[in-house]
Amino acid sequence: MALILSLDTSTTVCSVALHRQNDLSANALLGCYELFIERTSSAMLTTLVNDIVGQAGYTLTELDAIAVAKGPGSYTGLRISVSTAKGLCFALDKPLLAINTLTAMAEQVRPYFPENHVLCPMIDARRMEVYCALYNTNGQEVQPTAAKIIDEQSFTDWLTQGPVVFFGDGAEKCRSVLGAHPNAIFPAITVLPSARTIGKLALEAFDRGQVEHVATFEPFYLKDFMTIKPKKALF
Repeated sequence: MALILSLDTSTTVCSVALHRQNDLSANALLGCYELFIERTSSAMLTTLVNDIVGQAGYTLTELDAIAVAKGPGSYTGLRISVSTAKGLCFALDKPLLAINTLTAMAEQVRPYFPENHVLCPMIDARRMEVYCALYNTNGQEVQPTAAKIIDEQSFTDWLTQGPVVFFGDGAEKCRSVLGAHPNAIFPAITVLPSARTIGKLALEAFDRGQVEHVATFEPFYLKDFMTIKPKKALF
C-alpha cells in the first residue's frame, strides 16, 4: 500500500503526481498536476507538492517515498526537482527513488504500438543533438541513454530492421532528417515527460527496494555542465 510522491522538472514541464498501490497491486494514480509554462519549476513545485498531497487527503508524513525524474534533461530543471526531492527526503526521513526520464517517456507510449516496434524517446539538447534511448514495447532498454547528433545515418541499423517510433520534444529534429524513411514513425502529438509515469515506475522500483542514497545522489546530466568564460577585459 505504498504512497509515492513523484516530481518531474527535467524539461520545461513542471509536474507532480501521487500514486498509491492498492490491494490488487495496481498502480493507482490519485492525482497529477502538470504546468506547460516555461520557468515555472522553481516557483511552483513546492506549492504543487503541498496541494496534491493535501487535496488527496494525506499529509507529507504519510508518504512512503519520494520519486524524481533523474534525467537526462535540462540542467537547471534537474537540479530543481532533485534538490526538492532530496530536501523532502531529509526532512521527512523518507527513501528516494530515481527514474530515468526517457524510460518514463517510453512508458507513456508503450501500450499503443505492436511488439515489432522500437520506441525512441528524445529530449532536445540544442542544435542537432538529442538525449535518447531505445526500448522495446515490453519497456526493456535495447540501446542505452546517450547524447546523439542527428544526421542521415542515425538509427540506420534499427530502421532497416523494422519500425522505430520517434517522440518527445527532440523528435522534430529527427523528422527533418529521417522523416522520409518508411520505418520512421512520428506521432502527431508531442510526448513530454510527466510525473504520471515517473510515479508508476517508482512504485515498481519501491517494491524491488531500488532506493538511492539521499546524500550522494546526483542528477543524470549525461553531459558535463559547461559555462562560457567571460572575455578578459582590455582595460
